Amino acid sequence: MQRKVIRMHVYTPKKWELAGLTGISDDTLSIHFGLYEGYVKNTNLLNEQLTGIRSAGKNVGADPAFAELVRRLGFEYNGMRLHEYYFDNLAKGSSDLTGGKLYNALGESFGSFEAWKKDFAAVGGMRGIGWAIAYYDPHAKAVSNHWIAEHEIGNPAGFVPLVVMDVWEHAFIRDYKPSERGKYIESFFANLNWKACEARLQ
Repeated sequence: MQRKVIRMHVYTPKKWELAGLTGISDDTLSIHFGLYEGYVKNTNLLNEQLTGIRSAGKNVGADPAFAELVRRLGFEYNGMRLHEYYFDNLAKGSSDLTGGKLYNALGESFGSFEAWKKDFAAVGGMRGIGWAIAYYDPHAKAVSNHWIAEHEIGNPAGFVPLVVMDVWEHAFIRDYKPSERGKYIESFFANLNWKACEARLQ
C-alpha cells in the first residue's frame, strides 16, 4: 500500500519595525528577534523530523526518540507564537487605554481598568521566568491574568491571548538589573499597542 505524502507547513520568521521604543533598547530588540528566529528554525526542524518519521511509518509512542520530538514541539512552537504575540503588541509612541471594547472587558472582569493593570503588573513581577498573559475566555466572556512558565505550560485551552508580556530575563536584562523588572514592566506598558490587543478580542 502506497503511503500518502504528508504535507508539512514551513514557518517564516516575521519582521517588526520597533526601533526607538521607550525603555526597551534596540540592542535588546535585536537579541530578542534573534532568539525568536531560533524558535522558528527549531519548529521547522522538529516538524521536518516528525514528518520523516511519520512518512516512514515509524511513529510509535513507545519510541523515546519520537516521543521526545513530539513533546519538544510544544515548547518550540509556543516559543515562536508567544514571541509573535509579544512583538505584535508593541509599538512606538503608545498611550494608555482610555475606552473601547477591550477597556470595558478588562474593567468588567477586574472591577476597573486600573485594577486589571495593577494585577497584570503583579503577575509579571512574580519571581521566575515566564510570561504574563491576559486571556479572554470566550465561554465565560471574561478576562483573567495568567503566569505561563515554559511556553507550553499553563496555557488555558480555548482562551484567547489579549495582552502578552515576555518576562524572561532576555527581554530586559540588557536594559535593567534583575531587581528592576518593575521598570521593564512600566516600559512594556509605555510601548503597548492597545489596538493590536483589542483586535484579538472577538
